[in-house]
Amino acid sequence: MKNSKRVLKLTVLSMLIALGVVISPILRVEGMCPMAHFINIVCSVFLGPWYSLVCATLIGIIRMATMAIPPLALTGAIFGAFLSGVFYRLSKGKIICAVIGEIIGTGIIGAIVSYPVMTFLWGKEGLSWLFYVPSFICGTLIGGSIAYVFLRKFAANGMLAQIQTKLDSRSYTDKSSVFSDALTIAAFGAILFVVIKLAAGIFELAGPVWDILSYAALGACIVAAIIYYIVRKVKTTDAAHS
Repeated sequence: MKNSKRVLKLTVLSMLIALGVVISPILRVEGMCPMAHFINIVCSVFLGPWYSLVCATLIGIIRMATMAIPPLALTGAIFGAFLSGVFYRLSKGKIICAVIGEIIGTGIIGAIVSYPVMTFLWGKEGLSWLFYVPSFICGTLIGGSIAYVFLRKFAANGMLAQIQTKLDSRSYTDKSSVFSDALTIAAFGAILFVVIKLAAGIFELAGPVWDILSYAALGACIVAAIIYYIVRKVKTTDAAHS
């Protein structure tokens, strides 16, 4: 029984590695790789920090070997992958903490480590310690938002706990709340942002209107999330006092 679960774990890990290698270079947005962060977070929640670290490392090595990707494929993935799993477990299964771990690990630590690696090992000039921070943080926010919506849907119907149990991983119950629902609404903005950017690239739609539209969709969802949170909180407070 234990051997079968181990085989299942390795099978899921292999599938996530293959998926990461395939979709990371395809679904890119202006030098960012949001789907790599999506894979990191999903793997962390499904399998844990060590498996996620292995997943990110192998995806990075394969991409470097087959696609001539610079070491950013590793420095921009491994720290976030591991911290995502660690934060998820330390928080007893809070999906938002898995996203925060990815943002800190990749957006800050990975971005800073990338400077000496790219400067001294890769020979790239004109960089500073914070050169990669803005793009890495934006990439993790987009990929993290997509992962959050995806995993929240699984958690809401109980499938996430079932998957974790079948994989012999630590199983948690992250119930929906007003805050988590508001975050889901805001996260949809990141998904719309990616969709618009990709559509503009695929159909070669030039012009500033597409940039404005992508950021407008993101902003509208964030505003909608704030309004939703305030309204629901007010209703909850009124109900408690009545």
